Amino acid sequence: MATSADSIHFFGIRHHGPGCARSLLAVLERLQPDCILVEGPPEGEALLPMLQSPELRAPVAMLVYRQEEPSHAAFYPFAEFSPEWQALHWAGRNQVPVRFFDLPQTHAMALEAERRAQLGRAQAEADGRDDAADGGEDAEAALPAADVELDGEAKIAARHLPGDPLDWLAHAAGFEDGESWWNRLVEERGDSEALFESIAEAMTAVRSEIGKEFAEHGEHWRGAHHARREALREAWMRQCLREAVKAGHQRIAVVCGAWHVPALKENVTAKADSALLKGLPKAKVQATWAPWTYRNLASSSGYGAGVTSPGWYAHLWQCSAPDKVQAPAAMVSASTVRTAGWLTRVAHLLREKDLDCSSAHIIEATRLAESLAALRGQPSPGLEELNEAISTVICMGETAALRLIEDGLTVGDVLGTVPADVPQVPLQRDIEQQQKTLRLKPEAATKLLALDLRKDTDLARSHFLHRLRLLGIDWGALARDAQRNRGTFRESWQLQWQPELAVRIIEASVHGATVAQAATARLRASLTPETPLPRIAQAIDDALLADLPQLVQALIGTLAERAATTGDVAQLLQALPPLANVHRYGSVRQTDTALLATVIDSLVLRAAIGLPVACMAMDEEAAAAMRTKVLAAHEALRLRGSGELVEQAEESRHAWRAALRSLAMGDAAAALLRGMACRLLLDEQLLESAEIVTQFGRNLSLGVAPMDVAAWLDGFLNQQALVLLHDEAIWGAVDAWLSQLGEAQFAQILPLVRRSFSAFSNHERQSLGEKAKRTPVGGTAVRAAAAVAGGAAQEDPPWDEARAVLALPVLAELLGLDLPPALMEKALAAPVSEEFSGVTP
Repeated sequence: MATSADSIHFFGIRHHGPGCARSLLAVLERLQPDCILVEGPPEGEALLPMLQSPELRAPVAMLVYRQEEPSHAAFYPFAEFSPEWQALHWAGRNQVPVRFFDLPQTHAMALEAERRAQLGRAQAEADGRDDAADGGEDAEAALPAADVELDGEAKIAARHLPGDPLDWLAHAAGFEDGESWWNRLVEERGDSEALFESIAEAMTAVRSEIGKEFAEHGEHWRGAHHARREALREAWMRQCLREAVKAGHQRIAVVCGAWHVPALKENVTAKADSALLKGLPKAKVQATWAPWTYRNLASSSGYGAGVTSPGWYAHLWQCSAPDKVQAPAAMVSASTVRTAGWLTRVAHLLREKDLDCSSAHIIEATRLAESLAALRGQPSPGLEELNEAISTVICMGETAALRLIEDGLTVGDVLGTVPADVPQVPLQRDIEQQQKTLRLKPEAATKLLALDLRKDTDLARSHFLHRLRLLGIDWGALARDAQRNRGTFRESWQLQWQPELAVRIIEASVHGATVAQAATARLRASLTPETPLPRIAQAIDDALLADLPQLVQALIGTLAERAATTGDVAQLLQALPPLANVHRYGSVRQTDTALLATVIDSLVLRAAIGLPVACMAMDEEAAAAMRTKVLAAHEALRLRGSGELVEQAEESRHAWRAALRSLAMGDAAAALLRGMACRLLLDEQLLESAEIVTQFGRNLSLGVAPMDVAAWLDGFLNQQALVLLHDEAIWGAVDAWLSQLGEAQFAQILPLVRRSFSAFSNHERQSLGEKAKRTPVGGTAVRAAAAVAGGAAQEDPPWDEARAVLALPVLAELLGLDLPPALMEKALAAPVSEEFSGVTP
């Protein structure tokens, strides 16, 4: 680009680099530019006056989104230690004109939309081919040339390049990777006005080498699509530079990513750039400020320009920023102050978590970190030396505390703030207003919020969080209460504000201007005439939890109409659990559930009528799925209770029990379901002892196929061992059945029985094993089996009363008890056997 070499000054920086920011401020003070161009979207220039607001505190992000499709958005994050942020503030303090000169998002988003449309059409063509085996090749052939080469280029890049081009320079300097090299030489070093010349020289060398590597392929190392996008961006930047020079500025400071500096210095004509940028499509976009977090600045979050340790970078900036540096005490270096300051923060964090960390630990860790830095030829300890010192001195080689430090300090949980007058959609304003009213402050750190729904404020908080959940704004997730309180009035949420939620809010704004309106509209729109009954029932539950009473009543009516015309028993069963939850929460959430009780009872009646037929001719997988549905429906019927419409509730309960009895006593249903039905009736105390004996004898006899026996037993046990531990008749029947199996039958049945018993807890399995050891051959189990077979055997009394009364006088003497005279006379009159002849009352 042919421009005056004295008028344009390039400062290639790394986004979110405190060393670059520190050096940039020093150079700007010396240069005193009359114009600053910063890499960023031109649509964000209208937001720059808000930089002077004290309510705009980093980390924040400039959010640009398409008005027609808010989910298509771009973030431009800034931290306090970001060079661009410092350049913008410097320009504001010194009243210097500043512009964003990156490719406008109005073009970038339109280009991306076209690319997505091309991909969609190509995939549709590939899916429409008759030959499914060649569909993938056809789809690739139909893609535009910019996208066909992606896989091949990725393979070439993996073969010829490290993960980061800077790795070449890092390896040449003896570093493991480009991240550690840049961090050590740039971000952790002191001020250097020659820094930016060195960065430009290094980037020129790297881009030149990459060009040589891929020249023979005619490709770009990051893909043809990326190459075109970068070419458009750099052409636009050069055009903006020409405009700044034409406007008469004499000292233009250009702050951009270091990678772009060689391209901006390249001698490219304005005609060539104009031809490249001609005819770019446009899209309507909107820009605003959004809070951001250090966690989202971290590269581990997936942010391509992220840094590994934003919390550490913030500490570096706070220790060395020109307006924050304090003169160290005499004979104490700035490096020691920085090291000791970080270790002090580590000590505070560990002590908050009740972990040992004394002053002596900090002193010794500081000395070790400085010694390690000296041994490695470094002027001051970096994060690597500090972590090694912490691990050795404070953590004694353990890694758990290091992970705590990594999460709490190295990355950090800082959340920025934005002014109240930033451009917002009405829904966002309503959310912020409710957050203030309900005292729910957005925080980057995870927080457990326990609610007592008997309190008006907590109930309103619950409604608000459930409405956000319906809108896809997952600020909170339902969690188990730390106090393990199972009452229906208790509800717990895990809260953590994520910056991406700003986009979700904008997306949801199309449904309404308030949270209640938007949640109602979105839930209603998600239901269609083809929506199955379980989904409608779940929607009723969601609407109740979100306190949308009008929608609840409308959905209950819809469910009643649809249930009256369906014969699908599975759908009827699946619809019962969410409806039971609604009925259960009715009193707590102040909802009239009389109509809902009628719907539940009608569903139970229809399901009971069709249940025996629906359970016929099922394979193992279908039977297991049906068992899950029946058990859930049975529990839902229990939750229904008899609060409203008692006669109607008793009728539905009677019909359901009759269906279970038909299932248990019949032969047509799958063995698993017959066993399950028998167990449910037993738990409800609806089976007589003789009926239990009959069912065990019929289903555990040798004439039944071993696979059916195991399935029936699995259904009867229902993943619970209590019936075996406490019912001797059932224990004996199972014992007798296993004892009568032949070797081949036992080998066949063992895996199935083991699978049934594997659902028991460790304590239950241990108790079963101990009981099996205590049961002698021919003892209780055999007698219980005989009782099952004949039903007339009488159990022996558990002890000999005549022998037991002999010990009563001795026990009374030892324990100081006064026995009734009649009982004492009986004990003294009892004949004494030889084994008690030496005992004196």
